[in-house]
Amino acid sequence: MNLYKELLLDHYRAPRNRGIVPAATFSSGEYNPSCGDSVGYNGIVLNSIITDLKFSGQGCVISQAVASILTEHCCAKTVAEIMLLTKEDILRIIGMELGPMRLKCALLPLEALKKGLQQQR
Repeated sequence: MNLYKELLLDHYRAPRNRGIVPAATFSSGEYNPSCGDSVGYNGIVLNSIITDLKFSGQGCVISQAVASILTEHCCAKTVAEIMLLTKEDILRIIGMELGPMRLKCALLPLEALKKGLQQQR
């Protein structure tokens, strides 16, 4: 369990792929009013494959770390593969169970990413 907590803390302290993709083909954002977390994505989809992906946002360790982790996990995958990701996939990727409130934090980045990909079609 500590290994996974360290993974989250590492991505929170040193986020991967934070920023803006020039000439992005999609962008999206989600906000959780109950906790104030926000996550946005922008990226490039070419031939149904995510070729570049960056995020922005602010909030708790979980929402921001998962946003960073998803940029690494989803780049070079197809839009169809990303649209099939579930709550269980996110929990598997982060390696821990979460209570209902923290689960919302972990799923916010996935919701934001899927929303952007749906809108770009």
